[in-house]
Formats: sequence, C-alpha cells, structure tokens
Amino acid sequence: MDRRYPQSLNENSTSKMKILIDARFYGLENTGIGRYTIGLVKSLAKIDRKNDYHLLLRKKYFDRLNLPSNWNKILAEIPHYSFNEQRLLPKIIKEVSPDLTHFLHFNVPVAFRGKFVVTIHDLLMHQQKGLEATTLSPIKYFVKRLGYKSVFAFAVKKSRAIIVPSAVVKNELVSYYKIGQDKVVVAHEGVDVLPTAGDRKRILEKFGIDSPYFIYAGNAYPHKNLKRAVEAIVKLNKGRKEPVLFAVACARNAFTEKLEKLVDETGATKYIRLLGFVPDNELGVLYKNSLGFLFPSLSEGFGLPGLEAILAGTLTLCSNIPVFRETYQDVAIYFDPLSSSSIKKAMNEVALLASETRAGLIKKAQRLARRYSWDKMARQTLRVYEDSFSLRSNQ
Repeated sequence: MDRRYPQSLNENSTSKMKILIDARFYGLENTGIGRYTIGLVKSLAKIDRKNDYHLLLRKKYFDRLNLPSNWNKILAEIPHYSFNEQRLLPKIIKEVSPDLTHFLHFNVPVAFRGKFVVTIHDLLMHQQKGLEATTLSPIKYFVKRLGYKSVFAFAVKKSRAIIVPSAVVKNELVSYYKIGQDKVVVAHEGVDVLPTAGDRKRILEKFGIDSPYFIYAGNAYPHKNLKRAVEAIVKLNKGRKEPVLFAVACARNAFTEKLEKLVDETGATKYIRLLGFVPDNELGVLYKNSLGFLFPSLSEGFGLPGLEAILAGTLTLCSNIPVFRETYQDVAIYFDPLSSSSIKKAMNEVALLASETRAGLIKKAQRLARRYSWDKMARQTLRVYEDSFSLRSNQ
C-alpha cells in the first residue's frame, strides 16, 4: 500500500460497506463530470482498501481500468439521460445489492429504491431556460425539461446526502429545494497537473496558432458566454499590429457549429481557432504557452479548468461571479461577463504585463491551486458514505 496513505478513514470501524458507484461518465470526453469521475475513482482506490466497491462503467473504459482487489467492474453500456437508464439501471444495481449507491450526477432512476448519495454539480438547467439553450424541437425540449425537473427533484429529496463542489451550489440547492443545510456537503474538486513538456512548436503549428493567444477549454453551451468572448477579441484586435488569437478547445457538436457560425457573422474568423477536442498532453502545452485562460461563463459549479491552466503555468481571466470568487479567490483577473468591453480590458491588461509581474502572479495563483486535491475530496466523500450509515464513531 502507498506509504502516503497508510490508513483508510474507516479503518477503525467494525463494519465493511458494499458501495456501488455509477461511473458511466468516466472519461475526459465527458468534460468536467468526466474529470470528477476519474479523480474520485482513482483517489478512492488509493485511500480505501477496506470497503468493497462496485463500479458501473461504459464499454470504452471497462477493460482499460485496473483497480485494486476490493473493486469490481460492472459493464453498463447504458446512455445517460435515456429511457434505458431509468428502466435498466435499477435492475443492475439490485443484482449487486449494495449498502449504498453513489450517483455522480443528478440522473438517478426514479424507480430506484435503495439507499444512495448523489453529487449535484450545479443548478445550471434550473436557470438556463428556453429553446436557445437546446438543439431539440420545442415539443421534445419541453418533455425533456419536465423529465429533468422530476429526476432532479427525486435525486435531491430521496438521497441520504448530497455532495456539491462549492458553497455557492450548496446555498442555491438549499434555497431552491428548502432542504436542511446538514444534508449538503461541500467537497471542492481536485486539480490535475497536465503535461507541459510536449513539443511546443509542433503543437502550435498543428492548431494554426502563430500569434499570442488566449485559450478556453470546455463546451460551447450558451451559458459559457463565448459570444461575448468573441466580440471582445474583435475589439482587442482593433488597431493592433500583431493580432491576438482566441483558441477554443471544444469537442465538435451542434453548439460548436453555432459558435462557428457566430465567428463568421462577427468577422472574427482570423482571430479564432476552433481546435476541437484536445488531449491532455497537448492541452497542457497550449495552456502553458498562452497569455491566459479565458473563462467568461455566466454560471458554473466550481471552475476546474481555470485551476488546471494555472498549474500548467498561465493566468486565469474569469467572470466576476460568486462561484469563481470562491474558487479562485484573489488570484484571478476578473471582468464583467455581460460586457465584452470589460472582457477586452482584462485581456489587454494581461497582454501588457511585464514578464516579472506575470511570473509573480502565476506563482501566487499556483500556491492556491495546489490546495485543491482529489485525495482530499475522496476522503470527504468517504466520510459521507460512512455518515450515511452511522458507521463513524461519534466525535
């Protein structure tokens, strides 16, 4: 066993739990939830060798993932948010008969009657309404939204405990659903240190980046506010001799197609680089060599990408919203996300920083980012498992 973790938190308890984790979101292609799933599974496998774990996985990662002997993998090739998820998942879990199930997202089958905890990452879809936030037809959208609200409410009301990534999400959840503060546990996510030693010249050439640039990585959903970022980069480049680019690392989908159309309509084509999905070994290099990570989102649950960019060696410029203030504290450069001029001003300030000043700001930001740990989050999660069954001694 790793000497850094000689004991699991529950080593002194007399009971051993059978815990099932729905890890079907495992994988970087599932963006933030995918990283959360990877971080939780890997860290729990490292710190807890006592309890028995059963892990639901999609086919892609079933054979790839090597786990300790107290872990058992179960193939569950069931799409998220599907009818089969509601119909088949309870049957699979019933066959395992766990003491506790952990759903890593709100999509809990409403027919499920076992004991469970749930991770709620945000209440974004409670706030984002209307056809502009979807690619579905009006009828399908309203049916799906009704289902979303029902499933979400079931997850909140029937869970033994709720894990959230920030105090902001906790406060929103408690206020919206009128639940007790004690039911919701804040467990800040960890941060992955991405590789930064790759071939800089080759990677920049691969993505057509031949000028100083800011970068964003994530999805292109409307709440990400990339429209104003595009407007800001156009304003920033007015009158400049050397252009500044905006690189967007985002898997191709209907929303990136909308973004591409927006770029054409605003005349920003020569300043924007749509990179598609970028693997970590290249993303770290892109972060490190950028002027900064631009995060103009209107709503988030935590803000993980900005921390990853900081550890890779760049600055984070982000919206002045409560969740980012909680996550980045005083180490980010903040702007008004509703103003493209404010975004442009923040980018201009960063572009003009002296190298020594910039290095000092990055060093300070990295000290904060290193406080976030997947292992710490996993230990908090394990306490939630134990507390849900009163297995921990009263302290």
